[in-house]
Amino acid sequence: MKNMIQKISYLIILFTISQFSFAQKTTAIKGNITDGKLPIEFVDVVLKSTSDSTKTANYAVTDVMGNFALENVRSGDYQLQFKLIGFKTISQKIKVSESPISIGTIKLQNDTNLLNDVVVKSQKKQIQKTNEGFIFNAVSNISQSGGTATDMLKSIPTVAVDAEGGITLRGKSPMILINGKNSAITNMDQIAASSIESIEIISNPTAKYDANAESGIINIKLKKNNQNGLNGAVALGAGFGAKGRVNSSVLLNNKTEKWNIGLGYDNRFAGRTKKINADRTNYFIDDEHYIHQNRNDERTEGLQNLKFNVDYAPNDKNTFSFEALGNIETQDNDETLYTQVNTSSNAFFSNNRRHSLELERSKVGELSFNYDRKFSDERKNLNTSITSSFGKHRENTDIDTYNYDEYQQQIGEARLQRTHNYENQNISNAIVNYTFPVSEKSIIETGYKGTFRFFNSDFESADLVNGDYVVNPIASNTFKFNEQINAVYGMLNSFIGESESPKWKYNLGLRAENVSNTGATQNNSDRFSNNYLKLFPSASLQLNLKADEFVKIGYSKRINRPDLDDLNPFIDITDALNPHGGNPYLKPEIIHIAEMSYNKDWKSYSLSTNAFYRNTTDAIRQYAELLDNGVIFLQPRNIGSTITYGLETIFSLKPIGFYDANISLTAFQQNINASNLGEDNVTNAFSWYGKIINNFVPWKGGKLQIIGNYNSALATAQGKRIPVYNVDMGFQQKLGKGNARLGLVVTDMFNTLESGYKNNTALFSNNRTNKSDTRALMLTFAYTFKSDFKEKLLENQFSTE
Repeated sequence: MKNMIQKISYLIILFTISQFSFAQKTTAIKGNITDGKLPIEFVDVVLKSTSDSTKTANYAVTDVMGNFALENVRSGDYQLQFKLIGFKTISQKIKVSESPISIGTIKLQNDTNLLNDVVVKSQKKQIQKTNEGFIFNAVSNISQSGGTATDMLKSIPTVAVDAEGGITLRGKSPMILINGKNSAITNMDQIAASSIESIEIISNPTAKYDANAESGIINIKLKKNNQNGLNGAVALGAGFGAKGRVNSSVLLNNKTEKWNIGLGYDNRFAGRTKKINADRTNYFIDDEHYIHQNRNDERTEGLQNLKFNVDYAPNDKNTFSFEALGNIETQDNDETLYTQVNTSSNAFFSNNRRHSLELERSKVGELSFNYDRKFSDERKNLNTSITSSFGKHRENTDIDTYNYDEYQQQIGEARLQRTHNYENQNISNAIVNYTFPVSEKSIIETGYKGTFRFFNSDFESADLVNGDYVVNPIASNTFKFNEQINAVYGMLNSFIGESESPKWKYNLGLRAENVSNTGATQNNSDRFSNNYLKLFPSASLQLNLKADEFVKIGYSKRINRPDLDDLNPFIDITDALNPHGGNPYLKPEIIHIAEMSYNKDWKSYSLSTNAFYRNTTDAIRQYAELLDNGVIFLQPRNIGSTITYGLETIFSLKPIGFYDANISLTAFQQNINASNLGEDNVTNAFSWYGKIINNFVPWKGGKLQIIGNYNSALATAQGKRIPVYNVDMGFQQKLGKGNARLGLVVTDMFNTLESGYKNNTALFSNNRTNKSDTRALMLTFAYTFKSDFKEKLLENQFSTE
């Protein structure tokens, strides 16, 4: 197998070199843009041929340091333009030969006449398109201040988040990365929204990315500043829902010629309530026939993050980086569950009240070492990283259960129980990526990624007997899980046509992943071991119809390995009639995906649409089984196969100067074959969800954002989840000279956000709804020193895209 892969790789390289070896020589144009004091970001750099000024030969945008680079420029005479709202446009003629050109530093001057009519001087695009999806800049969102990453994701186009925080893309859970790495932070409520710089949605991953990403990848990038000099910012927020909530954020950094040192701290403390109502009918059980439950849940939670980074660049070719992140989360849940059970004739059978006090404490520490190497040919680069993330979770619960007769009189003594679940996890990554050109038109990307995960969980359940807690050996156990994933990939990126405006672009990739994992409980009653090598090809072909319009088709094979929660066999008994647990015998899903996309940009509008088809074998879904004692046990199962096909569309518009919007819609059909689990399962269903982000600039320094979400009913193996919809609002006003901000946020304005499901099977039917106090009001204040810092860390701006 290894020799075959090597031969194929050599043939691809030789074919590419022979095909493009006679391509015309090209070069690069580099430079830097400032206002005389500070670098300017987001300057449009436009290159046009003097022989035809109606066409754009090349285009770039300056980065945070004001730098730009125009690649693959053919020899000839050109006109170079520098454009940015609020500054005078500068043009200069330039003659390009085969040698790289550096035009040095260009100084832009403020356009005072234009600034009188423009509210925002410079804008960071809300959505930046990429070859694999798009990047949503968190600074453009002001409706989730004081929230978490889960709240922020509710505002991202094409992402669906239910009322319980479940995150899906195209109806399935995506792979979530932190700064491009696998992390022990798996709960998105552990990340404060104020820590996030951007969120990248990779809806069509190539062979470069982990194959364990059936519906795509969400990469959450945390804030890291690299502005020159000493910079800082502070933000404070407070508000209330059913309970109060506060948050704060402090950011500092100091950058010199070779060093950049940054420090950040943020926190969030909040409380919330939740009410759950459930009704169930067990058709063939006469005694426990009708079951009605309602639960009240009072929660208080705290979140603290500390970030530290050091970057050292001895020269312009080499950069060494070290990053550290510490996370502490506390969560206390005070739950009371009332259960009424009646017979098939609706006569009284039983009644009880179950109270549980659950105390959770989580700590996560992450360390990351990175090295980046640049070369004179900017198409060539090398980057490596080693990261390690440690997580420790402690959960202690005290449970008391009281039984009552039909006259609400207590029966016997209360049953007292105590449980704990102690988890330790370590996940480490070793990554090497190397990119190099093989011709003027072709680039090869290669790399290695090793993922090493260690997890152990100690679950203990004890009952109070004669004044002492006695461990229940049947309900107590330990679970240990180890996994190694070694992956290598190779990918060819190339184009056909002129370098400045290629007609065709294509890439071919192959990823090989070797997975080895073992899992076992203490008594070895549940034990498994897997060791397999799988190949994952990917390919795409893009036709550029015009400079601002293209069509793209693609194919990829992926895998969905069950996560730790799915595998962990421990049974949660908080609700004795509806326990749930993992399944250590789950097999991974294998998925084949085909996609076709169309993108078109106009002056004030933008359209991106994607048709997708997904064929999954050994599909994993939650499955409810009615036991003989009337208990429904919920557990993930391999239900069979599913076919999903649908359409995903993002439409951006700016019809007038003070208003812009982004509208996204995802619709898909699911055909489900779960015949191996029974004949009464759902076989097909149609689902859709949409989102609209409205941005207003009502007056100078003021910004208003209103976001509406709707998720239709989503099919499950035995029924469907209920629709979810809500509206969030955010307002922000500049104060003084612009270094201070005052913000107001109202989440779930109409208090409509709730979740639940309805199941109908031959043995039972149930209906369950969950409603939290999601409507809340937050007031925030932010202040920065060093004006160039605020645009990156606190400014929230809107733009057409």
